[in-house]
Amino acid sequence: MVLEKPIVIDCRDHLHGRLCSVVAKELLAGQKIVLVRCEDMVISGSLVRNQTKYAQFRKKRMNTNPSRGPFHFKSPARMVWRTVRGMVHQKSHRGQAAIGRLSTFEGIPHPYDKVKRKVIPAA
Repeated sequence: MVLEKPIVIDCRDHLHGRLCSVVAKELLAGQKIVLVRCEDMVISGSLVRNQTKYAQFRKKRMNTNPSRGPFHFKSPARMVWRTVRGMVHQKSHRGQAAIGRLSTFEGIPHPYDKVKRKVIPAA
């Protein structure tokens, strides 16, 4: 069930977790998805609480050699990518193929600025 055209989704004013769950489900079904304007996503809850939660998450690292991971991304596009990866079983071949069908961007890069962007009402 490979669908030929990628869906371009505008992430502006979408809830982070809800959009990522919808995207994960579509990726597992075989759809290619491009997420643009990831920096304009909304995370519910208090700003201060979310900042402290992410700061604690970024503080976690390997004690002996931090370059071995875990890796914490600062870029909003990579944060979204990691959230979707957590919703897909990425250790299986099916999950790896699904993650390979996902592209995330800050802003709207050249090939996608002329394409019709969709919104997800459920998110």
